[in-house]
Amino acid sequence: MDTAVKKKKLGLKPRYRAMTRGLDWQTSYQDMDKIFPYDKYEGIKIHDWDKWEDPFRLTMDAYWKYQGEKEKKLYAVIDAFAQNNGQLGVADARYVNALKLFIQGVSPLEYCAHRGFAHAGRHFTGVGARVASQMQSIDELRHYQTQVHTISNYNKYFNGMHKNIHWFDRVWYLSVPKSFFEDAMTGGPFEFLTAVSFSFEYVLTNLLFVPFMSGAAHNGDMATVTFGFSAQSDESRHMTLGIECIKFILEQDPANVPIVQRWIDKWFWRGYRLLSLVAMMQDYMLPKRVMSWKEAWEMYAESNGGALFKDLARYGIRPPKGWEDACEGKDHISHQAWNTFYNYNAAAPFHTWTPNAEEMDWLSEKYPDTFDQYYKPRFEYFGKKHKEGERFYNTTLPMLCQICQIPMVFHEPGDPGAICYRETDHDGDKYHFCSDHCKEIFTNEPEKYVQSWLPVHQIYQGNCFPEGTDPTVEGFDPLAAVLDYYEIEVGRDNFDFADSEDRKNFREWNGGVEEEVSP
Repeated sequence: MDTAVKKKKLGLKPRYRAMTRGLDWQTSYQDMDKIFPYDKYEGIKIHDWDKWEDPFRLTMDAYWKYQGEKEKKLYAVIDAFAQNNGQLGVADARYVNALKLFIQGVSPLEYCAHRGFAHAGRHFTGVGARVASQMQSIDELRHYQTQVHTISNYNKYFNGMHKNIHWFDRVWYLSVPKSFFEDAMTGGPFEFLTAVSFSFEYVLTNLLFVPFMSGAAHNGDMATVTFGFSAQSDESRHMTLGIECIKFILEQDPANVPIVQRWIDKWFWRGYRLLSLVAMMQDYMLPKRVMSWKEAWEMYAESNGGALFKDLARYGIRPPKGWEDACEGKDHISHQAWNTFYNYNAAAPFHTWTPNAEEMDWLSEKYPDTFDQYYKPRFEYFGKKHKEGERFYNTTLPMLCQICQIPMVFHEPGDPGAICYRETDHDGDKYHFCSDHCKEIFTNEPEKYVQSWLPVHQIYQGNCFPEGTDPTVEGFDPLAAVLDYYEIEVGRDNFDFADSEDRKNFREWNGGVEEEVSP
């Protein structure tokens, strides 16, 4: 009888090569350039795909085992949270509005990223990059699913979470994150990785996940915290993919440097504008705050990002053009964004409020050079008018930036008292921008951005009313028609928190006890 011989397991490095390069093949009946047409048309030159290395050397068989263990722990916590009425343990019901904004604006981006990485992975000739992108695609789909599951318990008790996918396609402010990812997905595979893996995930993602998950913990939302911990290990791989992608491209050919630099300029600014939503969430929507947006920016952007661009300087890469303006904006953007949503809260499926006295003091302390001078008087006035029964809602339609699609609310660099406004003519039409950087993005690719779907323009053109609506009838209310089109339940999903059903219910569930709420 033959003696059984135990097969020797491959080491990490040869196993990784076997599960990536070992699965690749060269086509014989079709030219490789026809099979992979998109990794050359951007102008990026790759001479040796074998130089691409995944530091984690993660293979699909290990991936399933690793993620399966994390899933068991995550769903155990989610189930325990739901069974123990964890939704009643949050600081106060205002916090839930941060989750509403998250599930409306951030979670659909995870699905967009899933689609984008699947597409990018299909179109890389190099098998190492292909496998890394495809596994990130699976990561992003998992993130979307786990976020929906995590927040679904809140959906049973609070308004404003039940139509997040429908709203993502229609509601005005959600065109900001939606346009970011659709812009990225309609670029080539190298630009997509530069936009999402590097500019957003490596440079900026800590500004979203770290302070927000810490805020969730401080506000008693352990389900979201658990999801955050589960996602962080994935994010470390995603960030590594981003930096490795950039370094690989830059090392392959000097001609790649100016192309990558232009992408970094563009996508840093687009990501920064998108994070305006996160900034206001952090400063205004967490009843128990961890750190200000300004502090988070200084820690995760200025400190970490500054070191990053010093490292990339050896490749010929400088900091993004908008870096200094973004660093100046740390004192302003959260206040400007919250003011905008307070004004237009009738058309948004979450609640807003004016900060109470204690929160005003906190904002004054964190923003000593700007809050008291520019923003506190405004919020004090809004609170006073609300107490007098005249809560202000802006019923006009604001001008939007053609690129980032945010209302024109941001200040001139160096002059917080003036609105930044830029315009340009193209093909007989006039286009408007919130900054020099958005204008430059347009100038570089006007044919792309003239196609932007801007909610305000579409409303004025009559494209955001329910089918069969006749705007010419006497007494027609365009705002009511738009809200019908959005499928926002007026009086439940929108308007001020102080008068909301969410507040009333939460107060009853907690025996009439709640934190101080303005007005």
